[in-house]
Amino acid sequence: MDKSSMDSPGSKSAKRPCISPSSPDTAPKTSIGNQIFCNRPLYMKSIKAVGFDMDYTLAQYKVDTFESLVYQQTVQNLVCKYNYPSELLSWVFDSDYMVRGLVIDKKEGNILKMDCYKYVKVAYHGFKELSKEEKLLIYGNTLVSTSYDQPEYALIDTLFSLAEAYLFAQLVEFKDKYPGKFLKPVDYACLYKDVRKAVDLCHRDGTLKQKVAEDPKRYINEDKSIVPMLKGLRESNRATFMVTNSLWDYTCVVMNFICGSSAVNDGTKFDWLQYFDVVITGSAKPNFFKEDNHANLFEVEPESGMLINTNDGSPLLQVGNIIARVSTKDKSSARKVFQGGNVVHLYPLLEIEASSQVLYVGDHIYGDILSSKKTLGWRTMLVIPELDREVQLLRKLKKNCENVRSLRSGCIALEDRLHCLNTNQKSNHDENLKHERDKMRLNYQTSLSELHKQFHPKWGQLMKAGYQNSRFAHQVERYACLYTSQVSNLGLSSQNQYYRPNEDSMQHEYAIMDKVDAN
Repeated sequence: MDKSSMDSPGSKSAKRPCISPSSPDTAPKTSIGNQIFCNRPLYMKSIKAVGFDMDYTLAQYKVDTFESLVYQQTVQNLVCKYNYPSELLSWVFDSDYMVRGLVIDKKEGNILKMDCYKYVKVAYHGFKELSKEEKLLIYGNTLVSTSYDQPEYALIDTLFSLAEAYLFAQLVEFKDKYPGKFLKPVDYACLYKDVRKAVDLCHRDGTLKQKVAEDPKRYINEDKSIVPMLKGLRESNRATFMVTNSLWDYTCVVMNFICGSSAVNDGTKFDWLQYFDVVITGSAKPNFFKEDNHANLFEVEPESGMLINTNDGSPLLQVGNIIARVSTKDKSSARKVFQGGNVVHLYPLLEIEASSQVLYVGDHIYGDILSSKKTLGWRTMLVIPELDREVQLLRKLKKNCENVRSLRSGCIALEDRLHCLNTNQKSNHDENLKHERDKMRLNYQTSLSELHKQFHPKWGQLMKAGYQNSRFAHQVERYACLYTSQVSNLGLSSQNQYYRPNEDSMQHEYAIMDKVDAN
């Protein structure tokens, strides 16, 4: 896309996680892109209940079509509801441009990629990359923030955020070039606020969900391994549940599709419910995971979608223990679909005693994984669809990665030699060594940059920022017990799998092992 065009700015730790060990030797070897990686030991035999998010977890949306739909509807809202310039209507969305793990600086109009220590490694203002000097001027050599709940930052930590991030970058560039096009003065923070409101409106007014319901195959990937995976969990005598922010009508459409029902839009078909003990819709995560959240739990009548314990939509006083009533019914006739509530309602429904007995699978590092892990102590599995391509490229570029590491080690060795010579006042060799060091450093920086561009031309490797882990990788390592590319990978291993990470190593241990290997 021509970024000069007014009509359409923009264009298309030391710890090493382990791969899930194979099941019996007779089992077929799992492709590396479909394997489960482990940060903390997890013995599946101790798991009594497995829960799932729906959107971007059980239902894997097609970014190019679904996020394009979000983008188009958002632009329509900006122009028609918020009086933005009509030129926006000719803009298009590049689904490949943005990646997860970025941070939006709403005040400056910048989009940032940080390392695990929160130092800015890559930054763009609109679609213009900031130079090293510009980054230092704005962010210096200090941490951008010790926390990201401040209003001046927004996180791109879910694939749902890619369209709004791209549109924000376009608006930043458009504002800088044509400030007079706006009916009132706007700053970058105002642009982001309006984009956020326009996106929320798309979800509230039902336009997005209606489009998906009309043609699910256009927007959602088919995965025929989902049902066998769910059946395997059920047959292993584990409880299964789903907690989703989507409401019942949309949930039913999506689950009918991914479970292979021929009647996707038939509101009388609920065969997919056989794979779950409990389904909680409209959960308002992450607040659902807070035990002091006093949201009412409503029963949903699947046939009509009506909330049962209400009076014309108003909550009825819940006399007695609603959980005791719904959980002591005959299991064959007990209702299993609910709306709202919180995690306190969930435990009796699942008949589990300890939070460590729950494994929850989701795609959102904050809304699903951090909240359930940090607040409740649940075991967690993060779904990262981009991981498949990432690990395939890592395998393909293994020699390139080794070359970059070798160059970095060479730079460090030359620095040490220079320091030694200076200490011994043998300065006659300094200039040659300095020249050699500078040449190797430049070679290293160029090679590292080219390596990153193999993964993404703008943002580089998802899990790295420079030579260190990215902020996103740090969050994955910290909060996800397991992580994998798609939820159905859970069905490729034994239901009693013992996931074990590789041995943790400190930096001094690596140094010793490297010298042993060299000898």
